Amino acid sequence: MFADKSQIRRRTRKARHERIRKNLAGTPDRPRLCVRRSLNHIYAQIIDDQNGRSLLQITSQSPEVRKLAAEKAKTDISKEVGRLLAVQALEKGIKDVVFDRGGYSYHGRVKAVAEAAREAGLNF
Repeated sequence: MFADKSQIRRRTRKARHERIRKNLAGTPDRPRLCVRRSLNHIYAQIIDDQNGRSLLQITSQSPEVRKLAAEKAKTDISKEVGRLLAVQALEKGIKDVVFDRGGYSYHGRVKAVAEAAREAGLNF
């Protein structure tokens, strides 16, 4: 009958994400950089929505991130994810992206991914 606070938060984030996605899409020239987070991990993915393909993805569970981020704070791990994603994207020839924060507020770990990707050379 009554939803608990976590269900309400999840529902409102999902509604925000759907509102954002109505006006945001990745193209082959400018794919979408999508960020998702859980309590313990962060996931970043570059997606071409027109062709329905994931071009590149990296998570905090990836081996290259685990080596660099042993015993670090979650925000520092998020910075590593953003930096490595940008480096791999530039190697594939992706320079410009559209940032999709996934309904999360632009703060903390989501902001860390975005700023690290910008510093490493991606243009939003």
